[in-house]
Amino acid sequence: MTARFLILHGPNLNLLGQREPAVYGHQSLEEINTDLKQLAVKLGTDIEAFQTNHEGVLIDRIQAATAEGFAGIVINPGGLTHTSIALRDAVASIELPVIEVHLSNIHARETFRHHSYIAGVALGQIAGFGALGYQLALRALVQRLG
Repeated sequence: MTARFLILHGPNLNLLGQREPAVYGHQSLEEINTDLKQLAVKLGTDIEAFQTNHEGVLIDRIQAATAEGFAGIVINPGGLTHTSIALRDAVASIELPVIEVHLSNIHARETFRHHSYIAGVALGQIAGFGALGYQLALRALVQRLG
């Protein structure tokens, strides 16, 4: 059976390509997901990508991931990174490996972005490499389970 990974995109990531392209890049979310699907095929795995602007919906997807047969999660929590203890608790409550991704280097931006509630309960964090960060995270999960 092929390992499946859940790719979660948080609030405002549906606007990628339009929203502050100097910070977040010119690729749309659809383009990022297409590239990830192509990489997944090359790696002999499969992904399901999901985006929502709603914190509770992200939490529901995280909590359901094990029952849905996912082997790991790549998440870009967007602005919830810096504000959501509930999202942190959802990640901590599952046994799946989770890698946190940020398009920009959150540690080189505004001070309020420097703290991540997710980082302490994630397998790792990748920040500052644009859309490549998602691909690095997927590769890391596949290798980890390898």
